[in-house]
Amino acid sequence: MDLDQILRAAYEADASDIHLVAGEPPVMRVHQVMTPMEFPVITPADADQMFRQMASDEAAAIFDKQMDADFSYEIAGLSRYRVNAHMQRAKIGMALRTVKTKVPPLANLGLPEVIARLTYLPRGLVLVTGDTGSGKTTTLAAMIQAMNERYAKHIITLEDPIEYTFESGQCLIEQRELGQDMPHFASGLKHALRQDPDIILVGEMRDLETSALAISAAETGHLVLSTLHTVNASQTVERIIDMYPAGQQNQIRSMLSTTLQAVVSQTLFTRSDRPGMVPAVETLLATPAVRNLIREDRTFEIPNVIETNRAIGMCSLDTSIAELYFNGLISKEDAIAQAVHPDKLERQLVA
Repeated sequence: MDLDQILRAAYEADASDIHLVAGEPPVMRVHQVMTPMEFPVITPADADQMFRQMASDEAAAIFDKQMDADFSYEIAGLSRYRVNAHMQRAKIGMALRTVKTKVPPLANLGLPEVIARLTYLPRGLVLVTGDTGSGKTTTLAAMIQAMNERYAKHIITLEDPIEYTFESGQCLIEQRELGQDMPHFASGLKHALRQDPDIILVGEMRDLETSALAISAAETGHLVLSTLHTVNASQTVERIIDMYPAGQQNQIRSMLSTTLQAVVSQTLFTRSDRPGMVPAVETLLATPAVRNLIREDRTFEIPNVIETNRAIGMCSLDTSIAELYFNGLISKEDAIAQAVHPDKLERQLVA
């Protein structure tokens, strides 16, 4: 079975994910819907051959030892893929996330205008959060590219794996991949601080050490961009603080209150007006009031601050979802299903 032929067919269908599982035909996800592809059932031999075609020697060795491996694969001129290979029922399965090689312009992503303003920040911490597949990587890549076209700075990205590839424009951009160029995020971030960076992209603040180093980097005058798997701004702040032992939480609240610049939380919806996806976006900007709430452990009040500061670009997730519905872009059922407060939003949509 021809792997590249399957991936080209998925690309033409605008699939976000492709699943190759021994014993099943190839399946793709198109606008969040799982769709079988018109190819034969993948045999165990097919699956093994496809895996060996995509994986590097290092990734294959990890897979043979751990029965799981993450790596990237590229078809020149078509697309890059973030791949997870795993065993299921003693047979190989692979999940491929499509990453188009061309970074989309920030203006084409349907994001609020305030997101573009964040690319002008000289320092601090900017977090883009959301569930898996919510468009975090694309938003960050578009922000990096906007800065690459405007500034003469040094940008370092630490990724797992590298997805979008950048060409240095006004900026010098270096991209480091977990497992290939660094053993873990914390090590890459620690050494990046000695490499004269202006802007650092950390693929994910997934542990205490990475979080501490990212906040320290922002505190020392760098612009740090990163992600978390959280669904809204207040949960993001709480998640970071909860990484730390109780005795250190007051200190980290103080540090976070001075370094945090913004939290952008995304959720992708299937469009109801035409094929495609559209994001709902919650935006928190670190105003003096927000910094005080973080410092004083009153993060539960953050949603109220967001609602009362729409004039400066803040917006709650439910407000963004309601706007998409009233503009005819998403269905009522999807809007309510993804809302933070579904009962409240349902009443609002009926009014």
